[in-house]
Amino acid sequence: MSIALASLSTPNSVTQDPLRVMVVDDSVVIRGLISRWIGAEPDMMVAASLRTGLEAVNQIDRIKPDVAVLDIEMPELDGISALPQLLAKKRDLIVIMASTLTRRNAEISFKALSLGASDYIPKPEATRDPAAAEIFHHDLIQKIRAFAAKARRAAAAPARPLAHPAPLAPTHDKTHDVTPRAAVAHPPVKTRAFGLQRPRVLLIGSSTGGPQALMSVISDLSPVIDRYPVLITQHMPPTFTTILAEHLARSSKRPAHEAIDGEVIKAGQIYLAPGGRHMRVARHGADAVIVLDDGAPVNFCKPAVDPLFTSATEYWQGGTLAVVLTGMGSDGMRGGKDVVAAGGNVIAQDEATSVVWGMPGAAANAGICAAVLPLNQIAPKLVRLFAGDRS
Repeated sequence: MSIALASLSTPNSVTQDPLRVMVVDDSVVIRGLISRWIGAEPDMMVAASLRTGLEAVNQIDRIKPDVAVLDIEMPELDGISALPQLLAKKRDLIVIMASTLTRRNAEISFKALSLGASDYIPKPEATRDPAAAEIFHHDLIQKIRAFAAKARRAAAAPARPLAHPAPLAPTHDKTHDVTPRAAVAHPPVKTRAFGLQRPRVLLIGSSTGGPQALMSVISDLSPVIDRYPVLITQHMPPTFTTILAEHLARSSKRPAHEAIDGEVIKAGQIYLAPGGRHMRVARHGADAVIVLDDGAPVNFCKPAVDPLFTSATEYWQGGTLAVVLTGMGSDGMRGGKDVVAAGGNVIAQDEATSVVWGMPGAAANAGICAAVLPLNQIAPKLVRLFAGDRS
């Protein structure tokens, strides 16, 4: 498995000051690896390479980083304890938590999001594995660049009200509130008319910022979940998807679990693609069943959204309704085209409320969306569509 790092989006100009990145990890190997990667990027620089969270807290005023890559497990002061102290000293600090793939670290990473971390990234279990290191490299650089670009645009943009100022729909867990980002002026996105067929399944694809967005949407979808199946692909590694499924069950108060190969898809259930495997839909007699695919990454991702969207149309055809939430890249756009070609509909999250408007932006700009909505308007719209409203 190989990922071409040449595909990383580099800035057209490096006239801005380079991003100052603080690397905090007790492993000298990981610190050296990340520092080399950052030092090779024209728009980034290593502001500091530190061994403990305590060093980071004590030196942040001197270092003045834009971004911190923060390990979870460290001596003296671990990452989750250092996080609020770092943000108290520098409120606009972008913090990306780094952790190994254990259940404990997955739970801590979710907690970190609620405490103000921008995102998390799983560290490879073996840094000598070229494929694992390459994926880690790709994802880390992309995340640093995406979050920093968003922050710089927000800082440079004049304050103005969002086009849709309605408050976000409340979630059942205040730790999953999602705050709209500063709007960015773009030409209006052209949308297509909703198809006439009533939806029979809900598909959701998401990536960066997705866990919080999913909680916000799923908490208000009870009328849909009770009568129709919901299938979700979130870009996430193994173990993390296990925790996410538990969060989705609590937020929706409906059954949610990692999908199982061969199980029949039923209404009243939320199926989440397990980390490390693509989730597809296949026909088995009269039933739709889950097929878990251990094939190569799609759009640098595994699980990926496109395989879910495309395969679902083979069973539900025009009854397929797909939603693309916040995330980097363009995953979901090609599958969304297949949804529309089969007579179904696609909805994308708008830019103002997306953490990263890569995936939803790609779908919107491809002209396949019947609606591009703020996060707080997506669940109410879905409820109306499944009830038969075509407007």
